[in-house]
Amino acid sequence: MKLARRHFLQAAALPLAAQAPAPNSLDARDIRTGSAIPDEGYCDQPYVVILRDGTWLCVMTTGGGVEGEPGQHIVSTRSADWGKTWSPFVDIEPATGPEASWVMPLLTPSGRVYVFYTYNRDNLRSVRSNNEKVGRRVDTMGSYMFKYSDDGGQAWSATRHEIPMRNMRIDRENDYAGSLRFFWGVGKPIILRDGSALFGFAKVGRWGTPGAMIESQGCFLRSENVLTERNPSKIRWELLPEGDEGLRAPKGPVSDEANPAELSDGSLYATYRTIDGYLCHAYSRDGGRTWTPPAYATHGPGSSPVESRRLKHPRAANFVRRFSNGKFLLWFHNHGGEAVVSQENWQYYTGRNPGWICGGIERGGHIHWSEPEILLYDEDPNVRISYPDFIENRGRFFITETQKTVARVHEIPRRILDAVWSQHETSRLVPPSAMLTQAGPLPVLPDLASGGGLSLDLRVRFRELTPGQVLIDAPGLRLETSARFSLKLTLRDGTRTLTAESDAGTHPGTLGVNRWHNVACIVDGGPKIVSFVVDGIFNDGGPVRDYGWTRFDPAFTRPLSGPVQLGPGFNGSIELVRLYTRALLTSEAVGNHRAATSAPTQSA
Repeated sequence: MKLARRHFLQAAALPLAAQAPAPNSLDARDIRTGSAIPDEGYCDQPYVVILRDGTWLCVMTTGGGVEGEPGQHIVSTRSADWGKTWSPFVDIEPATGPEASWVMPLLTPSGRVYVFYTYNRDNLRSVRSNNEKVGRRVDTMGSYMFKYSDDGGQAWSATRHEIPMRNMRIDRENDYAGSLRFFWGVGKPIILRDGSALFGFAKVGRWGTPGAMIESQGCFLRSENVLTERNPSKIRWELLPEGDEGLRAPKGPVSDEANPAELSDGSLYATYRTIDGYLCHAYSRDGGRTWTPPAYATHGPGSSPVESRRLKHPRAANFVRRFSNGKFLLWFHNHGGEAVVSQENWQYYTGRNPGWICGGIERGGHIHWSEPEILLYDEDPNVRISYPDFIENRGRFFITETQKTVARVHEIPRRILDAVWSQHETSRLVPPSAMLTQAGPLPVLPDLASGGGLSLDLRVRFRELTPGQVLIDAPGLRLETSARFSLKLTLRDGTRTLTAESDAGTHPGTLGVNRWHNVACIVDGGPKIVSFVVDGIFNDGGPVRDYGWTRFDPAFTRPLSGPVQLGPGFNGSIELVRLYTRALLTSEAVGNHRAATSAPTQSA
């Protein structure tokens, strides 16, 4: 066993006053600007509850090795300064005992904090598997346990209590015929308006390769008296859904990491991940006992092409959270791609950077999701960002996340939250930095390598979509039709060339002829990503591409300046082109589209 390495930002007594931090002057979306949470080397799922005195209590899974190695256990730590510094760890379960993992906290009205976790109760050292290495991983099986603290996580009950669970088909068909259960949970329990508490988790059927959890289903545990009953042995639990099957995917065998939220009428909404290239969602109108049939998550409940667009997502955590304003956020990764199934494939868990959010509003008992915004990123695309927790504290909003070896806290820019939550109604033209005109100069543009950005926003009408029609031409910038009947943006800095294309096809957000389109090309020098928003629709690749957005070389600097030509040889009409010397938010591009469609058209 590797020796544990405990890293602390502060190990002294906590300050008495909890003062809000000053907003970060750097790009708050860059994960490197966040405040680190301590760890022992490996760190996962840092989840926070806010105690009565304003102290943050964070629980997490940690260990001196890597995920799944012996010594993996669960701990708590406290912060009185909004996550800037943290107290020394308190072991909820020690590193010297059986593996204890995937801890989720619940704060009750009395101030007691419960934690629920997977516990290798029988201290098994291996399990049956089709892969010897995977078979030695024993952190996702055993018994569902809980402990509690009555002093804000400074000490935990000596006794652990088991949550009884009935077997379902997926348990009976595992290699142990249900005598040993495989499962784990993510997120935090939610308190429902009827006074009960509920949390999601996944039952695992087959264990091994590819992906360790070869088959899984989403389930929930609900207690009607955990918030009020002081005697832990009298707490009652109900395993949901009723019957023999949990939440499943429409196609693949993986349906795990179920994450619930409650709607205003008491209905439940849950998201969960698959290996199909999309996340799933489901509704329950009876407290979780039954759920809607397996379905990939879409932007809305309707059958229109805009609302029925699926939300793309790899095998990664996708979280939904409701806030005090009654609105929702969805965390996901905004790209698809069905997993390639093979014994050697371990690429299931990549593609977790950037982290994107959609804002949700409730209408008619359903959630309608906005177009996406980037919330967190790292310039290195191989860095993974996952298992977030949203924290609402005195009118400010924070998010925790982990890259498995570093966990951090970030304050969420209110600008981004307001944008996604108001996007469904926004109709405002953002004043441009400049207007591009025929033979006018292209202004000096920001340095993209240093985090600058630029955006183009124009109204265009095509008479045909043959390739090579140039809409905008300048030494360092060219916008033209491509051979894919899409728009291609090319930027040059004198050394490097950057290219990106909008979506091709006939789905919403693609180009057609003989009608006006509003097109925004957004070049964001923070995450080094180019995206297109066409007619208020974020281009996500549709059925043609796994990604609709494009990464570019971090070394790309400043596009060359020079004279501009609009529409040389273009068979169509172009409205005056707006130039922004920053990256627009997706929501701003949506607002520009709505504002433009309500204004008279002036072609150039």
